[in-house]
Amino acid sequence: MKLSELHLGMRVNHPQYGEGEVRSINEFNAEVMFREGRKPVDPEASALVPAEATASLHGGSVPLQVLIDRVVQTTLDRMGVEKPDGSVHELARRWHGGRMVISPADPTIQAKEVELEVFFHKLVMMRNQLRVLEQKINGSETLTSAEKFDWQQYITRCYGSMTTFNLLFKDKESGF
Repeated sequence: MKLSELHLGMRVNHPQYGEGEVRSINEFNAEVMFREGRKPVDPEASALVPAEATASLHGGSVPLQVLIDRVVQTTLDRMGVEKPDGSVHELARRWHGGRMVISPADPTIQAKEVELEVFFHKLVMMRNQLRVLEQKINGSETLTSAEKFDWQQYITRCYGSMTTFNLLFKDKESGF
């Protein structure tokens, strides 16, 4: 294995010391932390090999799991997807563990209960998607100023309709 293929944090296998993690790299060798301790290793002379799947990009090498994690995280960030519990920190403390009950006027129809954390997460996701839509409209090069204004009015009305739910937010600035 070439020294240039190593990177900090990479898991490697050594024929004598077993599996280790690259802790530092200089122009001649790499310092690898093995079970027995930290050892200087010349990757080419010692037959060092990656202990994890790797992908080569533009002549470099990176562990496959690191590449996948970066691609997935970048994709999720661009899509505006949050972790399921990512918005719960914005929920006012008094609502944690609460339930929303929707009771129909007809007593023969069963009421529907929803955990407030689940409902609040969906509400926050909708708010975030409206913000993304607003940014896309304002940044559009193909819409005229009049069209941007019209579309912005629809978003403003949506925000206005959702102000009913502002009581769920911990901070007033986070609401609609």
